[in-house]
Amino acid sequence: MIKTISTAILGAATAVSLCTAPAFAQTGNFGLELNSARAVGDGCRLTYVATNNTGSALEKTSYEVAVFDKEGVVSRLLILEFGQLQPGKTKVVQFDLADSPCEDVSRLLVNSNSECVASDGSTPNCLEGLVTSSRAEIQFGI
Repeated sequence: MIKTISTAILGAATAVSLCTAPAFAQTGNFGLELNSARAVGDGCRLTYVATNNTGSALEKTSYEVAVFDKEGVVSRLLILEFGQLQPGKTKVVQFDLADSPCEDVSRLLVNSNSECVASDGSTPNCLEGLVTSSRAEIQFGI
């Protein structure tokens, strides 16, 4: 009898924790790929591919990104805005780093999620389900 009650309590606790867990943990991830880095004038154009596999419609999505120079020193912080993304949607966005040649950038680090608002008004933790990758020579990660 005690074993049955303990199992029932454990099952109920698990169900409650799953119901209250952030939506991203339950449904999938947000993929963010640094697809390319190309010279544009005296700067660097970064092309990102963002994919919303969270199962939730996102009204606003933006991340704070640290830019490291070739010596590994943080040269600046940027806010990259990806805007609205429906579930399953892939979006390509470009950002220009003025006065920063691509060869002077060694690494990009997602420092925090600056803004993350779901279509229902909730504010999920967009870092929790973030998966990063890079096709460029610049390192990119969390």
